[in-house]
Amino acid sequence: MKNNQKIILDLKKGKTTSFKEIYFLYYDKLFHICKKFNFKVFTPQDFIQETFLKIYKNRHQLKEDVPLEAQIIVICKNIIFNHLNREKKIIPLQPDFLNSKIENDEPENETNFKKEKLHKLIEELPVQQKKIFKLHKIDNYSYQEIASLTQLSQKTIANHIYLANNFIRKNIKKA
Repeated sequence: MKNNQKIILDLKKGKTTSFKEIYFLYYDKLFHICKKFNFKVFTPQDFIQETFLKIYKNRHQLKEDVPLEAQIIVICKNIIFNHLNREKKIIPLQPDFLNSKIENDEPENETNFKKEKLHKLIEELPVQQKKIFKLHKIDNYSYQEIASLTQLSQKTIANHIYLANNFIRKNIKKA
């Protein structure tokens, strides 16, 4: 293997041979890191692919004085932790939740009324807000993923989510 600094410089120049070399060199190590985490939807290969995509896209930010292995592992772990945090933030607007029976003191018809009200409020949102809200809250897309899908900035996405949340909070209390 070439030395650390030479590989990073070659990566920054966009040399595919160096990229292939690090891919084959670190794939197994990343696989063992990723398989320690249990996700419902993602596989270790998904995280490895995302790691190498991020390395390639941000190859100009790699530091020559830091071991490449350490940088790759940090990138991979950050991606995993971001997905973990995203899973924690899922609010109960998922179809499973909306269709499941809520066990509490409310009569069933009152619970159904609140579900219907929530669906109606979501449908009352402006078209763009509704689309962005559903992508983020129901489909669990990140702001960055939504921004790339809609060709809007992440700040605009955040603003749409904020406005939609406020609208729903304000109007759900009236129910």
